Amino acid sequence: MRQQKSIFDNIDWPTVSIYIVMVLFGWLNIFSAVYNEAHPSILDATQNYGKQLMWIAVSALFAIIILIIDGKFYEAFAIPFYVLMIALNIGAIFLSRDVKGAHAWIPLGSFNLQPSEFAKLATALALAKYLSSPYIRIAENKTKIIASFMILLPMAIILLQNDTGSALVFASFLFVLYREGLSQNVLIFGFIAALLFVLSLMVAKVYLIIAIVVVLVLTWFTLRRTWRNFLALTVVGCLAIGLVYSVDYVYNTALQPHQKQRIDVLLGKKTDLKGAGYNVNQSLIAIGSGSITGKGFLQGTQTKFDFVPEQSTDFIFCTVGEEWGFIGTSSVLLLFTVLLYRIIIIAERQKNAFVRVYGYGVASILFFHVFINVGMAIGLLPVIGIPFPFFSYGGSSLISFTLLLFILIKLDSYRMYVLR
Repeated sequence: MRQQKSIFDNIDWPTVSIYIVMVLFGWLNIFSAVYNEAHPSILDATQNYGKQLMWIAVSALFAIIILIIDGKFYEAFAIPFYVLMIALNIGAIFLSRDVKGAHAWIPLGSFNLQPSEFAKLATALALAKYLSSPYIRIAENKTKIIASFMILLPMAIILLQNDTGSALVFASFLFVLYREGLSQNVLIFGFIAALLFVLSLMVAKVYLIIAIVVVLVLTWFTLRRTWRNFLALTVVGCLAIGLVYSVDYVYNTALQPHQKQRIDVLLGKKTDLKGAGYNVNQSLIAIGSGSITGKGFLQGTQTKFDFVPEQSTDFIFCTVGEEWGFIGTSSVLLLFTVLLYRIIIIAERQKNAFVRVYGYGVASILFFHVFINVGMAIGLLPVIGIPFPFFSYGGSSLISFTLLLFILIKLDSYRMYVLR
């Protein structure tokens, strides 16, 4: 087997370049979001923008280490790494300090490690290892059960940390299973279930049930009228009606009061611009005030006067909107679109199934983060608190996203060779 002459052999430089541009632009926006006139230097390590530079340097070091390590290492240790992350996340429930009701950060000196960020990477690797194993077929029920367990286990543990946003990211792995052959009916049923859940919070249950019955009757007349189809539609109808009646229980028991308030505001059931709706309202004002070209670097009034809470983390996108305008936000979203396109290209050109599955895991995680974060910043989705990849302030998130992407870049560099 041929060996790479250099760690930079066959590196996908367009993807690396996009990463560098986004990280540096994100750093500038963090500087603007938390700018302190008493500490004007962007290199000041006592401020978050100085600390973020340190995390950028640490992430760059990790990226180089990833490129040095033999690519077979990541497949060989995928399952042990997954087990380690499960253990760390269980430990976080008992060892972490309470941060706004969540137990998701393990204190390590002056640094707080958020293991849930690394659990996404571990799950992507472990899922790729399992699905690429010989004789594994997604069409088999055993495979579906094991793959679902691998996804739901860390998701459940992170829910116990009271970190709903990070837990929901694991739903993105459905796209990985779909690419590997999972029936599209699962995605369709998942979408319908989510739609019914939302509608159950907005519409009287009696009207929803009437609508469900009408749809099932119309479907019955479009199908062959056999006992099998009749039983299938009956089961679907019972499940749909059961879901409608279970929404209140889930809503009242599984969600925290602040989460329920945010959903009520999003659905228009409440107007609370000083409470649960404050963040989103201020974010919309910031983005809207940026107009086409933005107010300019360090010129955002919403940003400068701290009107938007968590602006350097969950709501960093509104800083981009206010200071760089529609052109800036469009450019950022275009960069992410190109990055996701590059990742899918990388995944599809692989001869190794492990790399292909992992590539789709990377794309799914990044897409979910961007979609949810931007959606909540512009008021289309409830605020659940997940970082904007490569832009939001934080060591755990930046390092985990860097590891996620550069492991794929390293594995892709072997595309001309044989990994096994």
